[in-house]
Amino acid sequence: MRGHRALSMLLMRLLAALCLVMPAAALAGPPPPLALYGKLPGFERATISPSGDRIAIIGLSGDTRQLIVLEKDMKPLIAIPLGDLKVRGVFWAGDNRVLVQKSDTAALGLGFTADKAELSSMIVLPLDGGKMYQVFQGNAQITGGISGFHGVVERAGKYYGYFGGMTMDGRDGMFASRELKTTKPVLYEVDLETGRATKLADRADEQSWRDWLIGADGSVKATLNFAFNNGRWSIRNAKGDKIAEGVNPLGGVALIGFGSQPDTLIYGIEDETGGGGMDWTEVPLAGGSGKPILDDVGVRQSFFHNRTRTFLGYEVEGDKPTYRFFDPQHQKLVNGTLKAFPGSSVHLVEWSDDFGKLVVMTEGPGDPQRWWLVDVKARTAEPLGTAYPIVAEAVGPMRMVKYQAADGMDIEGVLTLPPGREAKALPVVVLPHGGPSARDYPGFDWWAQAFASRGYAVLQPNFRGSTGYGPGFERAGRGEWGRKMQTDMSDGLAHLVREGIVDPKRACIMGASYGGYAALAGVTLQQGLYRCAVSVAGVSDVAKLVITEINQSGENQTLARGLKAEIGSGRDLRAVSPINFAAKADAPVLLIHGKDDIVVLYDQSNDMAAALRRANKPVEMVTLAGEDHWLSRGETRLAMLKAAVDFVEKHNPPDPAR
Repeated sequence: MRGHRALSMLLMRLLAALCLVMPAAALAGPPPPLALYGKLPGFERATISPSGDRIAIIGLSGDTRQLIVLEKDMKPLIAIPLGDLKVRGVFWAGDNRVLVQKSDTAALGLGFTADKAELSSMIVLPLDGGKMYQVFQGNAQITGGISGFHGVVERAGKYYGYFGGMTMDGRDGMFASRELKTTKPVLYEVDLETGRATKLADRADEQSWRDWLIGADGSVKATLNFAFNNGRWSIRNAKGDKIAEGVNPLGGVALIGFGSQPDTLIYGIEDETGGGGMDWTEVPLAGGSGKPILDDVGVRQSFFHNRTRTFLGYEVEGDKPTYRFFDPQHQKLVNGTLKAFPGSSVHLVEWSDDFGKLVVMTEGPGDPQRWWLVDVKARTAEPLGTAYPIVAEAVGPMRMVKYQAADGMDIEGVLTLPPGREAKALPVVVLPHGGPSARDYPGFDWWAQAFASRGYAVLQPNFRGSTGYGPGFERAGRGEWGRKMQTDMSDGLAHLVREGIVDPKRACIMGASYGGYAALAGVTLQQGLYRCAVSVAGVSDVAKLVITEINQSGENQTLARGLKAEIGSGRDLRAVSPINFAAKADAPVLLIHGKDDIVVLYDQSNDMAAALRRANKPVEMVTLAGEDHWLSRGETRLAMLKAAVDFVEKHNPPDPAR
C-alpha cells in the first residue's frame, strides 16, 4: 500500500454531516473535558457486508447515538437512534440484513438462583423495506431472548441464523401449561426472512453443558458435551461418532472452529491445573488421530471465513498486533495494511468475503482510536471516524515498561504519561486491570488517558496471573490474590520511583472488578503506599464472592474447583478479603458500583462502605443507578469517571502546591 488517497470534498462533507469524524479538542489551555473520555465513544464499532459495498456503524451523529448504514459511495442508507441500548455485536446476513445483538439486565422471579440476569436479544433489521423484529419474537415456547449465537449461513440464496433458546416445557391447549424447567438452551435455525425457528439439536442435561459447530450448509457438524461433576468431555460428529474425548476437572475445553479445510475441526484444551492458555488439536470430522497445531504460538484471536467457516489465520499475542494467514495473498494484503500505519497498533476488525476491503482500527502514540476502510484494489485507506475526538498532541504517550518483582519474576506494564510534560517526579495512578485473566496493551485506554490529561502518570501492571505471557506466567497467579499479584503492582510503582518518573508520596490506586479488589487491597492488606483508593465494582469479600458464584451456578462443581484453584478456599479467602481489614485502611476510599451488576454484586461495595464507616475510616460511595458491571451506559460511565477524577485530585492533587 503506497499511502492514503485524499478524500473527495463530497465524502468529507458527508462524514462531517454525520459527525463520525468529530471536532478535536485543542491541547493549548485546559485539558480536554472529561466527557470526551467518559461518554460512550463517538465511534464504537463498524462491520462490513459480505460484498464490501455496505458498512454498518455505531457512532454519534451530533449528540445522538445511532446505527448508521453507509452505501458503497458512503451515502447514508439508514440512521436509527439507539439511545442507551447496550449493543454487544453487529453482524451482516448478506448485504440486505443487519443483526444487532443487545443485552438487558432483567429481574428474575422465584425459582432462580440469582435475582438478576443479563439477557441477550438479536434484532434483525432488513434494509429492503421489511419489518424489523427480534429473534424468537412471538414464539411462546422460547423465552429470555437468545442463549448463544452460532453465526449466519447462506443456503439457496436465503440466510439463516443459528441461536440457542431457553425452551419451555409443555404444550399449548386449554388445560396445558408451560414452564421453564431448565435454562439450558436448545439449538434453533432461524429463517432470517420470516423469523421462523426450526429445532436443530437438543439441550444438555442439568449436570452438563453443550456447544455446537455449524457447517457452511447449516447442519450441525460437531457437538461438544461437558459433565460438571467429573469433568468428562466428548466431541461427536454429525453421525454421533465420538471423535475426541478426555477429562478436565476445571472445564477448560472448547470448540475453536473448523480447520483450514472443512473436513477437520479444531478444539482447545487447557491444562488440568488451570494454568492458562489452550493447546489446540486438529482432528478429522470423520474420526481418526488428531494432531497438535500452533503449540508454540500464543494466539490472541482466530479468524474464520464468513462463508466456508474454515480457519483463515490468527492474531499473534503480543504488545502490538501481528497476524498470520495461511493464504499468501491474504498475508501480503494484511502486511501492506500494517505498513500503511507506521508506529500504530492496527486491529483487523472485519473484511469482505473476497478480502478486497478491510475495516481496521488504529491506536497508539498520537492516535485516539481511528477507524478506517481499506480498499485493497484501490490502495486507499479512507477514514471512517474517531472513537475519542482528541488532537494527537493531547494523547498521552504510552509505552511498555519492564521490571522485576521482589521474587525475581519479570513483569511488564503499560505506562501512560501526561502529554507535553517532563516524565519526572509525577503524581501517579496505579491502574490494575480486571479479570484477573486479562492484560493491558500499549493502546488508547480511556481511563488512563483521562488521568494523564490531568497531569498523572498511569501504570497498568500486567501482574502474574495476567494472560498473554504464557501458561507458566498465568499459572503463577494461582492462590496469589492479595499476595504476590498485589506486590507485583507495588513493585512496579517502586520501579517508576527508582527511575525518577514518579513521586512515591503522590500515588493512588484505582481499578474495576478484580482491579477494584486490588485497589482495596492496596490500602488494607498493604499500607504506606497510596494516598487514596478508588474501587469500581470491586470485590471486598472474597469468601462471599465465591459462595455467591457457586450458589448462583446451582452448585456447579466445575466452577467450584476452578475458583478453588484460582483463589483458594476457607480461611485463605478470609485472609485476602479487604473487608476483614477495614480497620487497617490507611487512605481514603471511594467505592463506585452499578446497581444492576450481576458479576460482582452491589453488596460487595455496600458492605465495604459499612465496614469502613464502622472503623471510622474516610469513605465515599457512589451508586450508579441502572448500570451493569461493564459500564455500558454513557451517562453513568461519565459519572464514574468524574467522581473518580475529583476524588483523586482531592486527595492526590496533580499540582503539589494544592
